Amino acid sequence: MKEQMQPSTVRVFIALAPPDDAKEELARALGPAYDAYPRMRWNRIEDWHITLAFLGELPVGAVALLRPPLADLAAARRPVHLAMRGGGHFDERVLWSGIEGDLEDLHLLATDVRRVVRECGVEFEERPLRPHLTLARSRRDDPTSVTEAAAGLAGFTGRRWEARRLHLVGSNTGRGPGPIHYRDIEAWRFGGGS
Repeated sequence: MKEQMQPSTVRVFIALAPPDDAKEELARALGPAYDAYPRMRWNRIEDWHITLAFLGELPVGAVALLRPPLADLAAARRPVHLAMRGGGHFDERVLWSGIEGDLEDLHLLATDVRRVVRECGVEFEERPLRPHLTLARSRRDDPTSVTEAAAGLAGFTGRRWEARRLHLVGSNTGRGPGPIHYRDIEAWRFGGGS
């Protein structure tokens, strides 16, 4: 029997995830777009997230270093109250839903997360925080599907929800054919949550 090699690196990001009922509310609003644009590459509902810091490909050992300080950060923070609203697109290729609510707290949390990562000696490209959930990507030969699907979400306003956990997430990007899948490496409950 062949021994399976464990990867020495993992693609990592730190994120918040909406609760299942909030995601299902958005999925219902997306029903007409799912039917109208079946060729779009739709993200799995369980993978919807708000990225706070994208770290890229990291050695597995570096990921282990992040766990204790991220756990401490989560324990010291209160949950963030957010909602999904409307839709838009990046470069007519990526469909997203917008985020509203306690955006000041969300930005402060992202700043603190990025500080902790840097203090652990992990280098990553700083990108501006643009709170959103990525929902789908168009195929190169069908860019209008994203703009039309975004227009269909313009009037969507989801209920407010509480982001209760900070997630350290790994992805299988570049590890074979098929869609991208995400998995929690670990998640920590925020302190003071309900």
